[in-house]
Amino acid sequence: MTAPIRSLVLASALLAALAACSKPEQQQMPPPEVVVMSATPKDVPLERELVGRLSPFRSSDVRARVAGVVQKRVYQEGSDVKEGQTLFLIDPAPLQASLSAAQANLASAQATYANSKAAADRARQLAPQKFVSRSDLDNAEAAERSAAAAVQQARANVQTARINLGYASVTAPISGRAGKQQVTEGALVGQGDATLLTTIDQIDPLYANFSMSSSELQTLRQAQGAGQVQLAAEGQRTVQVLLPNGQAIDQTGTLDFSDTVVDPATGSVSLRATVPNPDRTLLPGTFVTLRATLGEQKGAFLIPQSAIQRDTVSAYAMIVGKDGNVVRKNVTTQQAVGNDWLITDGLAAGDQVIVEGLQKVKEGAPAKGITAEQAAAAKAAQAKAAPAQGKAE
Repeated sequence: MTAPIRSLVLASALLAALAACSKPEQQQMPPPEVVVMSATPKDVPLERELVGRLSPFRSSDVRARVAGVVQKRVYQEGSDVKEGQTLFLIDPAPLQASLSAAQANLASAQATYANSKAAADRARQLAPQKFVSRSDLDNAEAAERSAAAAVQQARANVQTARINLGYASVTAPISGRAGKQQVTEGALVGQGDATLLTTIDQIDPLYANFSMSSSELQTLRQAQGAGQVQLAAEGQRTVQVLLPNGQAIDQTGTLDFSDTVVDPATGSVSLRATVPNPDRTLLPGTFVTLRATLGEQKGAFLIPQSAIQRDTVSAYAMIVGKDGNVVRKNVTTQQAVGNDWLITDGLAAGDQVIVEGLQKVKEGAPAKGITAEQAAAAKAAQAKAAPAQGKAE
């Protein structure tokens, strides 16, 4: 081969090699496919999860109202009792004796009054004939009035003694669950102070006491003024008690009290709800989580939690823009609603939020958004094609 021909062959080979190297550079990778969802504003229940403590709807201390010795405890400790049910028996003998003495005093006062009235009647009959002086008449009528007053006092003493005798049977002032006894049989009670015998708590319904920061309440009121929040009317704000496993009980309570004073020590406002407890499964004194529904959040977005990322700046979502490029949008997350985040700011209606494939995208780079249905159909088609391809091989 001559030198010119050899040079021509080498030049052709070099051009072929350069052309082969330049082909991959001219090929561009297609944009990655990601699953997107269209952000749609909706009205979402305005909920807050707060820590509260249960307390009895009513609580009554059962005390000895008369002095005496406890003879017997009639009720079963820890059982439910009815209003008016006898709980303790106090020795009635001294009280019965006091009643008998009061009745005897009443009889004596009535006899004295009868004598005084008869003497006054005679004096009134003889006074017109001047058979008795005016002074004797006045004395007879004064004695009659004093005897009548003594009868009234004696009758009141009898009534008091009868009431005290009734207190020998200590009854339940309210219906509820009676606690353990504070005194035993043979104890002397009611000497000076009214001795505590037991306590009755009404536990159906229960009160749920909790608090909310004054700043959060102020934020809610401002949002209501701006039309972003619609607070429920009084009596329509509901509360659910969450069990330790996160499950809500079947009964729904109602917010029935909101304090008007901010606690200076905590900066919070006290709230209270009434929670039905027909099965007596909830007990007073228990700390619980309360899910309070205060109204509606207007025009909010529910976005899957997997689609929201966080960094040192804020929470954000990645959006496939109209030009096909990925855009970052900082968002405000209000609270978790199931597996979603409640977004109150940062998104616009129609935004294509990336919910799957975030690891494939980069801000400013192109991406192809498909719906979850399209992604599922593509996976199904691939799964169907895989066995067919295996058989062909």
